Amino acid sequence: MSKRKNPSGNENLNKDFCDFLMELADYEKNVSRNIHKFNAYKKAASVLASQSKRIESGEEAKKLNGIGEKISKKIDEFLHTGKLRKLENIHQDENAQALSLLTRVSGIGPVKAADLLNMGIKTLEDLRNNKNQLNHHQLIGLKYFEDFEKKIPRSEIHEIETIITSEIRNLDPRYTITICGSYRRGKLESGDIDALITHPSFKLDNEKRKDHNKLLKSIVTALNDLITDTISMGDTKFMGVCRLSNEHPFRRLDIRLIPNEQYYCAVLYFTGSDVFNKEMRTHALENGFTLNEYSLRPIGVTGVPGEEVQITSEEEIFDYINYPYKKPEERNM
Repeated sequence: MSKRKNPSGNENLNKDFCDFLMELADYEKNVSRNIHKFNAYKKAASVLASQSKRIESGEEAKKLNGIGEKISKKIDEFLHTGKLRKLENIHQDENAQALSLLTRVSGIGPVKAADLLNMGIKTLEDLRNNKNQLNHHQLIGLKYFEDFEKKIPRSEIHEIETIITSEIRNLDPRYTITICGSYRRGKLESGDIDALITHPSFKLDNEKRKDHNKLLKSIVTALNDLITDTISMGDTKFMGVCRLSNEHPFRRLDIRLIPNEQYYCAVLYFTGSDVFNKEMRTHALENGFTLNEYSLRPIGVTGVPGEEVQITSEEEIFDYINYPYKKPEERNM
């Protein structure tokens, strides 16, 4: 596993804290289904990862935005004992471990995992013996479980990006393609590949859903040598599996076709990080705008969002809401 980096590019000096916080976050999301605690642990991990010095006490950690009394006590416990009692208990809970494993299969969420557990299905072997309980996506997740668990090196995504860009521009050089997520934020490894694509002709006011579907189908067909499996394909979103060569693992690939007017809001959103997106949205509200993956809209005196602002670059979004521009690699919060 690669070491987490802070925004300045240095090694994350609080990696051990971040690791146990992310494990607790996964537990709250998949086992307890407590999204509030999931978000709290995730934010705390992001805040600690961004620090340029080693945190030496819970008291010091508590001074940071996003770390409260309970998490600071866990940091103290970890510093004093080298472990965490709550995690030790989770590791000894057979059902919690089963739910954690099942939710790592692509397509299996916390609700489905709980249903499977109630049927006595706890292991990958159990899943393989009960394939009739799984839908198409979950079957693909099971088939490629070991490969999907492997992180994708940056160099491999760069090769895949080159192929996607070349093949789609062969269809029409006016296509714009951006690989988002942690890859765009400069990370050395990613979990999957998320490609956003737009075309000048793909407009919101075109009520031609069949044309949208044709556009996406032509893109997926052009990538036939790269794509190995289709999980699902709608009018504007493809979910599937790709593979660079026989020597490479199978990888998760999502392709989103975005209307031209919404492209830069989408690129900003899908680049992340989650914590950075939340900060941007909060800042936008404080400055009289609503911001999401689709649009930036001014809020009128009545509190109702107005017409969406025409955006032609990511930088414009930052300018409108008066937020200092951050390069993608500076958004690893």
